[in-house]
Amino acid sequence: MLGIPEGKDRRFMREEKPMKRLFTSESVTEGHPDKVCDQISDAILDAIFEKDPYGRVAAETTTTTGYAMVMGEISTKCYVDIPKLVRRVILDIGYDRSAYGFDGNTCAVLSAIDEQSGDIAMGVDKGLEAKETESNEEDNGAGDQGMMFGFACDDTPELMPMPISLAHKLSKRLAEVRKNGTLPYLRPDGKTQVTIEYENDVPVAVETIVISNQHSPDVEMEQIRADIKKHVIDVIVPKELMREDTKIFINPTGRFVIGGPQGDSGLTGRKIIVDTYGGMGRHGGGAFSGKDPTKVDRSAAYAARYVAKNIVAAKLAKRCEVQLAYAIGVAQPVSINVNTFGTGTVADEVLEKAVEKVFDLRPTQIIKTLDLRRPIYRNLAAYGHMGREDLGVNWEKTDKVEALLAAVK
Repeated sequence: MLGIPEGKDRRFMREEKPMKRLFTSESVTEGHPDKVCDQISDAILDAIFEKDPYGRVAAETTTTTGYAMVMGEISTKCYVDIPKLVRRVILDIGYDRSAYGFDGNTCAVLSAIDEQSGDIAMGVDKGLEAKETESNEEDNGAGDQGMMFGFACDDTPELMPMPISLAHKLSKRLAEVRKNGTLPYLRPDGKTQVTIEYENDVPVAVETIVISNQHSPDVEMEQIRADIKKHVIDVIVPKELMREDTKIFINPTGRFVIGGPQGDSGLTGRKIIVDTYGGMGRHGGGAFSGKDPTKVDRSAAYAARYVAKNIVAAKLAKRCEVQLAYAIGVAQPVSINVNTFGTGTVADEVLEKAVEKVFDLRPTQIIKTLDLRRPIYRNLAAYGHMGREDLGVNWEKTDKVEALLAAVK
């Protein structure tokens, strides 16, 4: 009776079937109207940080047909030509002719910028702890209240969920074949969506791929579908994940000529799930783009990813979600929560204590550890802020593995 639990009769035992589930995530190209706005907002932040790394920035952008507007609060010692910068970003993306319905050369650009509120600045400049103890700048307060989440799992080498990882790679490839002339009839706006089948939480196959990309009016849909299958899907998606019955939908409406800000208005911060984990893992609600790192919406979300990734890299869990929460003007997080969804090698409470020991999660120290006062943000504003090992960002490092392992002993 080897292998049969004691007291069990083979005749009445059922073979356990693997637990199957589907999970879907989407991405968008850099020419999607919301992503145009994110890139403009982060280009403004980068331009200020090139001259004034301590500038305070909260810049939001909106676009529609022939029009872009930047608004928000900026306090800085330097000058940035915002209209010129906005046009350059739009042109870089590829909106460079009126036939696309949006042209960086001719669109109207409006700017409505105020300085940061003094009431907010007084809490950021000197946190509650520093005011009470006369301590150093490490206790600068958080720029706002709120909760931020970080996530990591062992689906991919970069420890990201596979659905969003593949969706981003497909979106990036669409822009690549448009810009290098492989598919010159493509236009900047586009979206991708990937559904992965999991067995016992392990990704085993691609169930469905959806791609919609703006195109010129004088190309046949059959050619678009064949070209995108050959030059995008076949290049990006590993063959071993594709099945004979994998469903592929390419421009399923049959036409996508009107796109970009002409087709839909755009707004900064409206693609926060695309920016993070594709819905696998929770989100605190705060957007990233256009915000300097004193805003914990951005910096603490990066820190939470840093923590979660190091926990998974240390093989202390296969999946990990970290929640941080802050009070405005207070440096120390008001709570730290670690959830390993039953995959941890030690209790979640043990991991929480290890995180508190290994990571300094005060806003000023996050900024220093992750080197956030530098112009790195526009490149993050498309194709995701997490898992971006290609950009060398510090929150993707796994340099705390040994310290975590020592802390849980």
